[in-house]
Amino acid sequence: MTGADVLLLALGALAVGSGVLVVSTRHLVRAGLYLVLCLGALAGMYLVLTAELVAWVQVLIYVGAVVVLLLFAVMLTRAPIGASDDLDRPGWAAALIGGGTGLGLAALLVDAYRWTAVSLPDAGTTERLGDQIFRSWVLPFEVLSVLLLSALVGAIVISRPDIGRPRAAQPDDDGGRSR
Repeated sequence: MTGADVLLLALGALAVGSGVLVVSTRHLVRAGLYLVLCLGALAGMYLVLTAELVAWVQVLIYVGAVVVLLLFAVMLTRAPIGASDDLDRPGWAAALIGGGTGLGLAALLVDAYRWTAVSLPDAGTTERLGDQIFRSWVLPFEVLSVLLLSALVGAIVISRPDIGRPRAAQPDDDGGRSR
């Protein structure tokens, strides 16, 4: 076992552990911060696997934008920052579904590859990746940006209770007497 293998295992354990904390904590802001830790561990795994571009995209887009958008939406909607009792539900059903899904995926992978080594294609370049994104995947990229923008606008609308309500009649400055 090499040093890279040990580092991958440590970062994987950190990602899984912080992912479990994301879904098990009762504090919404702490869940967002655990999500930053999980996504940062994934970026570290990409760096160990020598996928530097994917690692920095992970940091810039997911850690830098999505999590900030999540925390921004929490602040705008005035969601409770402390522990929330209405989120306290039994977790056995979610654990059962998550464990069953994980075991099913593991069985599928073992059955598909039978523990054989898989040959990897040549490493991609930034030029090829950019060509694929902006030629083949430009529409999903733009749809995602519109989705994130609409989520931000929706959070602003939800946070402002005065938007959409008719204005109450304002009395004149002179006490209601007209001249």
